[in-house]
Amino acid sequence: MRSTGFRRTFAAIGVCSLALTAAACGSGDDSASGKTRITVNCQPPKSAKVDRSFFDSDVAAFEKKNPDIDVVTHDAFPCQDPKTFDAKLAGGQMEDVFYTYFTDAKHVVDINQAADLTPYIKELKSYDTLQKQLRDIYTVDGKIYGIPRTGYSMGLIYNRKLFQQAGLDPDKAPTTWAEVRADAKKIAALGNGTVGYADYSAQNQGGWHFTAEMYSQGGDVVSADGKKATIDTPQGHAVLQNLHDMRWTDNSMGSKQLLVINDVQQLMGSGKLGMYLSAPDNIPILVKEKGGNYDDLALGPMPGGQGTLIGGDGYMFNKHDTPAQIRAGLKWLDNMFLTPGSGFLGDYARAKKSNAPVGLPEPRLFTGAADAKDQQVKKANSNVPVQNYQAFLDGNQSLQMKIEPPDAQQIYSVLDGAVSAVLTKKDANIDQLLKDASGKIDGILARG
Repeated sequence: MRSTGFRRTFAAIGVCSLALTAAACGSGDDSASGKTRITVNCQPPKSAKVDRSFFDSDVAAFEKKNPDIDVVTHDAFPCQDPKTFDAKLAGGQMEDVFYTYFTDAKHVVDINQAADLTPYIKELKSYDTLQKQLRDIYTVDGKIYGIPRTGYSMGLIYNRKLFQQAGLDPDKAPTTWAEVRADAKKIAALGNGTVGYADYSAQNQGGWHFTAEMYSQGGDVVSADGKKATIDTPQGHAVLQNLHDMRWTDNSMGSKQLLVINDVQQLMGSGKLGMYLSAPDNIPILVKEKGGNYDDLALGPMPGGQGTLIGGDGYMFNKHDTPAQIRAGLKWLDNMFLTPGSGFLGDYARAKKSNAPVGLPEPRLFTGAADAKDQQVKKANSNVPVQNYQAFLDGNQSLQMKIEPPDAQQIYSVLDGAVSAVLTKKDANIDQLLKDASGKIDGILARG
């Protein structure tokens, strides 16, 4: 799953429409003008006026700095539509430099639609400054096929005000699932419709969170070779048992279930929810769209202490790109997204002037001196309570970062059934649920 809030003010952004011709998307070098032309996607939609203006002005500044490069931007909604993504690739309609989720990388390589960037990667000044675990996502069989642009990891958002009212320390996020359960019970005891802990259980989102909760306890959903389900394990049992017990024994999850992300965000924004799992980008959504307050919202690390689910996005290059287009695209990425403290994602001073939140703990893209500079500029322009997120940053240092499983959406659909069952049926048979789900996942993996 992608995370739910993209960057600052909108949830997801632009791709070239399938209605466009192949020539409109993959345009090729414009030898007549002496320029190298590249088409790129994920331009913010017109409805996101501030981000659109930032993006367009950054592209214009890049073209002025590089008069031999012509950047043609495409927008639509969302940045990458899974329903049309493969068709665009197969039909030759994909842009020269195109947006992907982390989970797309190996698939695009497997179907032979990605350009090999390895011979050109030294020309990307920022490459060695990017986190290795993110770079590795786009490395297949020792070759580099893409560049990460943002990254997120899951944590625990909690309501500081409700923690105080329940007699809990608002500066101390729970770090084990036992602590989450105990804290949720105390928060639910406040009454008046207050829910201690909420989780998703529909529209594949329950399976997404089941996976995150498995990672948090050191488990996995699929074997390392990608051939077998690994959910019928002590960790898988613990995930479902914990949800069942919070729902039915403690009554700390409320009676309304089959929730999706908007339901849970509404609860948190209205001050009626103590905790839920999410990435940091949920925080501005809770404030700007759901009525929340930055001062009341804090972020702790993923409970369990073993691992956390990570996601994010990046750009890959069309297999038909010329060497000149690849070089131009890498230069554009460096200027647009990968220079600490500047560009579309890093110009924190500009973001602050536009009243966009600055100071959220992610994306944490860089390492070393580049990271230090990025964090310094971010801190200097912060307009949110950064101290509320320190526990998340500190806790992440010891967690294993793991991406989503192969065939993620199909697997999540199966796992939705197990999660929804324990939340809606007091007598749900956890052993049988895991056994049945394992068989279905094995079938999915066999077909893949």
